[in-house]
Amino acid sequence: MAAEVVGGALLSAFLQVAFDRLASPQVVDFFRRRKLDEKLLGNLNIMLHSINALADDAELRQFKDPHVKAWLFAVKEAVFDAEDLLGEIDYELTRSQVEAQYEPQTLTYKVSNFFNSTFTSFNKKIELGMKEVLEKLEYLAKQKGALGLKEGSYSGDGSGSKVSSSSLVVESVIYGRVADKDIIINWLTSETDNPNHPSILSIVGMSGLGKTTLAQHVYNDPKIEDAKFDIKVWVCVSDHFHVLTVTRTIFEAITNQKDDSGNLEMVHKKLKENLSKRKFLLVLDDVWNERREEWEAVQTPLRYGAPGSRILVTTRGEKVASSMRSKVHLLKQLQEDECWKVFENHALKDGDIELNDELKEIGRRIVEKCNGLPLALKAIGCLLRTKSSISDWKKILESDIWELPKEHSEIIPALFLSYRYLPSHLKMCFAYCALFPKDYEFVKEELILLWMAQNFLQSPEQIRHPEEVGEEYFNDLLSRSFFQQSSFVGHFVIHDLLNDLAKYVSMDFCFRLKFDKGRCIPKTTRHFSFEFRDVKSFDGIESLGDAKRLRSFLPISQTLRHLKISIDDFLSWIQFDPQWDFKISMHDLFSKMKFLRVLSFSGFRHLEVPDSIGDL
Repeated sequence: MAAEVVGGALLSAFLQVAFDRLASPQVVDFFRRRKLDEKLLGNLNIMLHSINALADDAELRQFKDPHVKAWLFAVKEAVFDAEDLLGEIDYELTRSQVEAQYEPQTLTYKVSNFFNSTFTSFNKKIELGMKEVLEKLEYLAKQKGALGLKEGSYSGDGSGSKVSSSSLVVESVIYGRVADKDIIINWLTSETDNPNHPSILSIVGMSGLGKTTLAQHVYNDPKIEDAKFDIKVWVCVSDHFHVLTVTRTIFEAITNQKDDSGNLEMVHKKLKENLSKRKFLLVLDDVWNERREEWEAVQTPLRYGAPGSRILVTTRGEKVASSMRSKVHLLKQLQEDECWKVFENHALKDGDIELNDELKEIGRRIVEKCNGLPLALKAIGCLLRTKSSISDWKKILESDIWELPKEHSEIIPALFLSYRYLPSHLKMCFAYCALFPKDYEFVKEELILLWMAQNFLQSPEQIRHPEEVGEEYFNDLLSRSFFQQSSFVGHFVIHDLLNDLAKYVSMDFCFRLKFDKGRCIPKTTRHFSFEFRDVKSFDGIESLGDAKRLRSFLPISQTLRHLKISIDDFLSWIQFDPQWDFKISMHDLFSKMKFLRVLSFSGFRHLEVPDSIGDL
């Protein structure tokens, strides 16, 4: 099929950073003043453009050809190495100028002395590094014939003309779920058939079907208010299911108070006291755990609630429902007419009443490919809203991505298509979100600062502040449904499946402790994140010292987001060894990492920062 019009490959965004660095006056002047081989800059620039011409085809074909995927990985590594070398030049030039300002010698004497001594060995290092990168890229470019990669270009900028849930409704309308909603409400408000235990109902269905949205609408329905529950509680469970953590979260949601005890029996006792003889409705959203004994431990204090108490669960697996001994309500895909309503609601541009006949015909064929999944329909609808021409709609309908191989079945084609048509700079920002766990609540301003630190925000000729550019990027991703608004003001979330997609496209340079496969951290890792509770259970933490080109070191404390407590309070009850509990010192770690752009010690206590941190 013909080359597709896309927003640009993810690789292209990284290449653009290298192009900008190569063209910078500082780099050019450095080579001229030191009488280095200026041809290296020109040859590297040409080779990077040659690689860029192959990037789009490679990004699409990586799903079907593991050799292409390996090629793409090698290219990214070489491009990162080139950027690191160019960054070192900028850093050394700036450092020499700053040091000269604080020395008694004149600036001219200091700078000339620096160039004559320090740069002698540095020059050789840079020149040698440039030659090695150029050789790698030349070798990789020669592989295009064997791999069948085709040169192409994209036109346009791609813009055209799970989620940590809460009980609050984010979408005001849900299509095709009226009957499901009525069934669940009738069950919640009917007379109990088990007076000694809270009755349990599980909404079961694959991801993307709208289980959480349905539960939110049920939870907030006036009929539930009429049922006169003494307590209504919504708890998002997600990947981690730890008996103490889940029990404590339920207690904190009921009492609206933080609990800092680490004793399960104590938490059980307090939860029992708060539930005793009170009729409650508890929603457990996104439950994964299939171990019956763990669920029974969580359920123990819940049995003291009054008759009529109910537990509503959303889960992807019937095994989860079985382990909880719950009734099951299977959520099915949307019917054809309802699918069209969801799609049309998101595909129509502002002011449009309906699509014209030709677009409607193409749209209905695209809707069929979404297999009745609301999330897929919403994502593809938002994508097509940015496409005005019939030819654009046809290209999306005929895309090879709809036929992803079975081994990538966890990636919904409609979501990958939405990603594929993002502009390359937005792909880079979205991929960085892979560092964060599912259900993480993003604060827009904090995420923009991280993007800034990584130099993701493009502002030609610096005519706008980076914060403004970041705001534009974020809002663009939000409008395309890559982010959703949370119930907390200023907080945003990413659906579980989009989190999976971010992990897939960034797996060769992002490593999230515990969730990424392997017993060690790859040397090629550029961005690293972890949660404190996962450090002790990971045997290969020492391998972090081998990731010498790390750019992000990011501890993540999701607990702080939900409980909204102070750092001091948080640190008083987390059980984390201040000596890191692994055999590598702070000095050894950071003396090896020269390229860090994001370094966070948030959540650490009694931390003494070594002098070697000044060498970053």
